[in-house]
Amino acid sequence: MSTQHHDSPKSEVLTDVEIAQAHTLEPISTIAFKAGISEDALIPYGKYMAKVDPSLVQDDKQGKIILVTGVSPTPAGEGKSTTLIGLTDAFTNLGKDAIVALREPSLGPVMGLKGGAAGGGYSQVVPMENINLHFTGDFHAITSANNTLAAMIDNHIHQGNELNIDPRRITWQRCLDVNDRSLRNVVTGLGGPAHGVPTETGFTITAASEIMAILGLANDLDDLHERLAQITVGFTYDRKPVTAGELNAAGAMTALLKDALKPNLVQTMGGTPAFIHGGPFANIAHGCNTLIATKTAQKCADYVFTEAGFGADLGAEKFFDIKSHYGDLDVAGAVVVATIRSIKYNGGVDRSDLKSENLDALAKGIVNLERHVENLRKFGVRPVVALNLFTSDTDRERAWMAKWAKDFGVALEEAEVWAKGGKGAEKLAKTVLDNLVEGASSSLYNPEEGVEQSIETIAREVYRAADVQYSDAARKDLENLRASGADALPVCISKTQYSFSDDPSRLGAPEGHTLHVRQLIPRTGAGFVLALTGAVMTMPGLPKNPAANNIDVDSSGNIKGLF
Repeated sequence: MSTQHHDSPKSEVLTDVEIAQAHTLEPISTIAFKAGISEDALIPYGKYMAKVDPSLVQDDKQGKIILVTGVSPTPAGEGKSTTLIGLTDAFTNLGKDAIVALREPSLGPVMGLKGGAAGGGYSQVVPMENINLHFTGDFHAITSANNTLAAMIDNHIHQGNELNIDPRRITWQRCLDVNDRSLRNVVTGLGGPAHGVPTETGFTITAASEIMAILGLANDLDDLHERLAQITVGFTYDRKPVTAGELNAAGAMTALLKDALKPNLVQTMGGTPAFIHGGPFANIAHGCNTLIATKTAQKCADYVFTEAGFGADLGAEKFFDIKSHYGDLDVAGAVVVATIRSIKYNGGVDRSDLKSENLDALAKGIVNLERHVENLRKFGVRPVVALNLFTSDTDRERAWMAKWAKDFGVALEEAEVWAKGGKGAEKLAKTVLDNLVEGASSSLYNPEEGVEQSIETIAREVYRAADVQYSDAARKDLENLRASGADALPVCISKTQYSFSDDPSRLGAPEGHTLHVRQLIPRTGAGFVLALTGAVMTMPGLPKNPAANNIDVDSSGNIKGLF
């Protein structure tokens, strides 16, 4: 049996935040020294956090990128970030020069249901309370820049509308980093002429905003400014696109974002340097940390561990086809995080029964893991399966998984990083090293062939769909994309994370289904077309019992109940 603790009764173990608060952190200057970051490049935010000026980081390395992704997520949780952090610390334990490059947590999941993105147990990035809450203010800067543009659009119309913007065709929405279903559809400008022009609009969560995507894909400050100017905010009465540059808004937004563009430096509990920067969701946006943080990390270490959100069908596909496309990145290795519980869930077991041994459910649900492994191989990497262990996993289930891996022809290693930190992933680390590849990783499609062809390639090759069905509105969007010249951009498909299809109830590895595209939105600043499928929304809602109910602060200012 595993010795991992996170199935044990609450009274027997410390919570994630209690473990993090009991940990002794190293000064951020020490962490920077480990990463070869000079004092001139370091901008401290207190004793244990800093921003880094990437232009002042010496370019004497070109670290190998190892992408950590996972199976289709389940309500039981897979521990992908926890495994990634523990694996990086295992590399450090083995004497390897390693660094982490993660996304920043959004307050939506932190206050909602999923939790943060700082790991767990003894495989965390710290200080976890700061990282999970306001951190260095990047999300606030993004929200401010986004809403400044919204205000400038409305003001332009109010002040005479020189650009002839059609208020019915404004596509730019305000954003907020909180799950709030009441803001999905709103009307602004009520109260008469002095208060603006009435407009039907809505809010997007900050993590899914185009400004977040732009920050994530910008190479430097000039590139950021140029991308912000290229944002399409709406259309004129004669259907011509209007950009943020035409509104003279790019300068103000860049001013708000200039510090947010600098990567944030913290540490793992194993003392490994960690960049945490940017936080787009993978089920709505492109699901990767910033390009600038990943490239800076490559200058600082021989091995760069980074992540892609949710399952490989979402985050990993977008890492290769969007982030690598714009950053000219090569991926040397890939890790797929899975749990015995997640496989049984995909095999039809109810969440309440996942702790019970069930080899039949493993045999039925393993198709989900197989599909993710097969998909990753299409990008030119040799994936390794990291089996994140829980105390409920039985010896027979673990033996079944080992035999499956041998028969399927994929390397699999168990990990116990929640309870043991880096020591629980040292064997996994050696196996990852053995499966690294040289040469360029590949993309799945050529954007120059057009958005429709790109979507059909992803649907066929990754989702195993037999057909793509476009709504009448989406068909009209296709025509507009072709007319505006945006048809050759990469595609960011917004899809449920729970299934390879756009129906979250279809578990396992469905095939022969239809992908339903209901809207295509040009994100001309970010440089991709957002394809909304199924019922996915850009502003989530809080669950019945949100995590915010459990968060509190004691009289000494210590945060409690944060996971």
